[in-house]
Amino acid sequence: MKAMRAIITAVGALVALGCLFAAPPVRASSDPAAASRRIVVAVADRPDPVARAGSTPRGYGGLPDYAGSSRARSLATALAEQHQLHEVSAWTIEALRLRCMLYELPEGLERDATLAALRRDPRVRLAQPLNEFETLGAGLPSRPEPLRSAHSAAYNDPYVGLQRGFDAIDAASAQRWAQGEGVEIAIIDTALDASHPDLRNRVVEQRDLAATAPRPDANDRHGTEVAGVIAAVANNELGIVGVAPAARLHAYRACWTVDASGKARCDSYTLALALGAAIDAGADIINLSLGGPSDLLLTELTTHALERGVRVVGAVPPDGRLDGFPVDIPGVIAVRAVGDSPAPSAITAPGRDILTLEPGGHYDFASGSSLAAAHVSGALALLLELRPRLDHAELLALLRGAQPGPEASFDVCRAVTAVRHDAACRAPVHAPLASSASP
Repeated sequence: MKAMRAIITAVGALVALGCLFAAPPVRASSDPAAASRRIVVAVADRPDPVARAGSTPRGYGGLPDYAGSSRARSLATALAEQHQLHEVSAWTIEALRLRCMLYELPEGLERDATLAALRRDPRVRLAQPLNEFETLGAGLPSRPEPLRSAHSAAYNDPYVGLQRGFDAIDAASAQRWAQGEGVEIAIIDTALDASHPDLRNRVVEQRDLAATAPRPDANDRHGTEVAGVIAAVANNELGIVGVAPAARLHAYRACWTVDASGKARCDSYTLALALGAAIDAGADIINLSLGGPSDLLLTELTTHALERGVRVVGAVPPDGRLDGFPVDIPGVIAVRAVGDSPAPSAITAPGRDILTLEPGGHYDFASGSSLAAAHVSGALALLLELRPRLDHAELLALLRGAQPGPEASFDVCRAVTAVRHDAACRAPVHAPLASSASP
């Protein structure tokens, strides 16, 4: 029995779309040179039937064939031998019927030529570089003047008067009608400080899918900043108020900080693991405050999430380009920050001088389309509490209808009034009580 528990513990953190890994993989490489020698290859897979000895929450029943089918394993070995590749890790995505391998090329083997040869192989479903992505924060913040918001008095959170984004979208009025109760939001980002007092009982799951990258340190703050905008606890006599203070957060570390500015990097592999985990957890919303090149595997996973009814929010880079992951995927709600370059199909949200949470129980201002995306994820949670069946197209239409112009931020209360016709905006409010009960 102890041996069985040990096996389950070893593989439990590696679930992607309900599938387990054949062995604990090397999940991330912080060395750019090493990453440039890695590729992702997928082949069609139909896992061998396995008898299950019962079930437990989220499909962790028995011991499924996490190594994939015998045919797929044999094919992976043959491909590695034929192309002189070293298998770093492998995993099965049951929902897509794919067996994925992370291979490393030896020194001297040309990556593009190897990928071209693999793509010509009829046994190969997908072959791509291990792409890299970055979180979309904007460096060191300024220190804006306090607001004169009529809603500040409705909360006992001492810094609410400094929350420019919260005020710009009229979240206080919207919170008369909804606070994100019952909505599950997955944050795929850097490490998140779930022990922050202003996130008490908001984080219901944490997984580290970049475990061999540098350990989180004082610069590893981006995920905590995003979480604060989305779901900081209201009326707890601390700090700030999140847009959806009753939402439940699932935190997946897929990115790691690379410098003192808080800039962080992710890759195709860690993001694929995180997307799979978020879908497997039953997330209603996935927040992707990051960007990078188009990616075939991540596109397949994200499209699958959208087809399952998950709403996906992606940050638009400051230059307004919409030709990279995740905002190049149809159905993803793209979000730009007020003042960034135009992006015609994107929702505009606050992203400058946003007061939010920092690791260690601290608070500070931050900027970037990362935080604009977080405002939208919180807003979606309010709307989904009121009408849980809204799909991404309906939600996008509500947000666009609540945006007075292309350069102005959306107004979540206006979106709420389109769903709940007795709702009113910019009126005296009674803010929600602190979300201190265990989720």
